[in-house]
Amino acid sequence: MPDDRIAQVCNGLDMLHEDNSIPRNIRRGAEEVKVSLLNELDPLDVRVASATSRLDELANDPNIPLHGRTLIWNIMSRLEELA
Repeated sequence: MPDDRIAQVCNGLDMLHEDNSIPRNIRRGAEEVKVSLLNELDPLDVRVASATSRLDELANDPNIPLHGRTLIWNIMSRLEELA
């Protein structure tokens, strides 16, 4: 079951990464979050906590458009289901 939720989170991160209306640093951050979330060398709770923290930083970026911030919040709520 966690694998399905991780896949949903990764799909959201891919949407964020591929949206050209979102600033490059935020798209790059979304890709970094995805890579760290899929790194199975770390325990799941550590990966979720670091992903949530990084996404919170990205959501607070003043340059992010509203739809990007909403997408990040949706991804974060999916991550909270994993914790």
